Amino acid sequence: MTKVTEYLDAPVFRLVSGTARELGLNAYVIGGYVRDCFLGRPNNDIDIVVEGSGIRLAEAVAEKCHAKVSVFRSFGTAMLRYHGMELEFVGARKESYNRDSRKPIVEDGTLEEDQLRRDFTINAMAFSLNEEDYGELVDPFGGIKDLAAGIIRTPLEPSQTYSDDPLRMLRAIRFAVQLSTPEHQFEIVPESLQAMKEMAPRLQILSKERIVEELDKMLMAPRPSRAFEIMEETGLLKEFLPELSRLKGVETVDGKGHKENFTHTLQVLDNVVLFEKEAGREPNLWLHWAALFHDIGKPATKRFVPGQGWTFHGHEVVGARMVPGIFKSMKMPLNEKMKYVQKLVNLHLRPIALVDDEVTDSAVRRLLFDAGEDIDDLMLLCNADITSKNPAKVTRLRNNFERVKEKMSEVEAKDELRNWRNPISGDYVMQLFGIEPCNTIGQLKEMVKEAVLEGEIPYTFEAADEFMRRKALEIYGLEPVKK
Repeated sequence: MTKVTEYLDAPVFRLVSGTARELGLNAYVIGGYVRDCFLGRPNNDIDIVVEGSGIRLAEAVAEKCHAKVSVFRSFGTAMLRYHGMELEFVGARKESYNRDSRKPIVEDGTLEEDQLRRDFTINAMAFSLNEEDYGELVDPFGGIKDLAAGIIRTPLEPSQTYSDDPLRMLRAIRFAVQLSTPEHQFEIVPESLQAMKEMAPRLQILSKERIVEELDKMLMAPRPSRAFEIMEETGLLKEFLPELSRLKGVETVDGKGHKENFTHTLQVLDNVVLFEKEAGREPNLWLHWAALFHDIGKPATKRFVPGQGWTFHGHEVVGARMVPGIFKSMKMPLNEKMKYVQKLVNLHLRPIALVDDEVTDSAVRRLLFDAGEDIDDLMLLCNADITSKNPAKVTRLRNNFERVKEKMSEVEAKDELRNWRNPISGDYVMQLFGIEPCNTIGQLKEMVKEAVLEGEIPYTFEAADEFMRRKALEIYGLEPVKK
């Protein structure tokens, strides 16, 4: 066996080791921490597997280091935090599954039985914390070789592993994209890909929350498109996001075909990730979801017009209407995050329209008003949406797009419009004219908004007040009440 004590330098490992010895238990670091040590990836989540009671060892360690321990007896696990590390303790176990359930039958087991139930060989490696072989790598399934070769492989037959817990199919894809670097790519072995195709319907027994948790991690990978390509190729994607699968394919009429919208969508997604990195921005998960859904309305709006070709008129509106339903079916948050994605899907063509038309101050003001504080994210998405196999076309569109950005910076009161507040409030109108709540108030406020956006009046209270008083008199015969 190989000794790797340099990866166990943190004092907490000696603490666990000594405590386990006192209790007569064997303990091992297992899983992601071991894998990431060899990959040089930071990881402060430590999984400790114990041949015996993991809870007992956790409580004893917590007592020694004066840490608070959280015990989950129904799962046989315990967790504590120590010097920035999160340690989870569990007893070694073996599992079996019923065909129609994700709930396992759990029994006490040995370390090797525990390793055998792990999802992939690269996650089944363990470091010994026992005095007699401290720091030795326990790797019965060749995980270290698979790690070096960039292979995602299951310890058991993949069909059994994926049938036991179908989420492992998504985890395989997630690890393939999450662990890959330009210098070291990870691939799923062919027999696993074949098993995924056969086991795809098993995803139906999973909760949507577990699926979304994996999708979120895929979307934050350096090149998320690869995850969705694999999910589409194996038939997994249509099991939970059929709306996205429907983007696949090209239809041809009279020799004219349209853009392959699935491939385009994934290119836009990758572009967003790239542009965020180039701009030094933190990755925005919900912007990535917006990129994934930005053309989701195209299948429903696809039309062939003789003499013109394929059109997708209104796909942004249809797509925005689809977003709440998708979020609801996937058990995703129906709060401001969903509204943010819906807004970007609805507005994603607006900056492009400004590229194609003469850019007016009014059009820019309306874009700023409608996008609000999300304008920078919208502009990044729209820039990412410029894709073509013709480099000259991309260059021309991107140059025009820069003109729009320059025009935006020139429009007066840009920052205020991002956080628009009507200078005229409803309370002010009621007090000024001595009227009760009515439609007239909303109509006057809308007139003020339109006047600001059209550039008829400056974005100031004084200008808005004078304009509103004049319109109130002209249209409604309203005059301020005398005090």
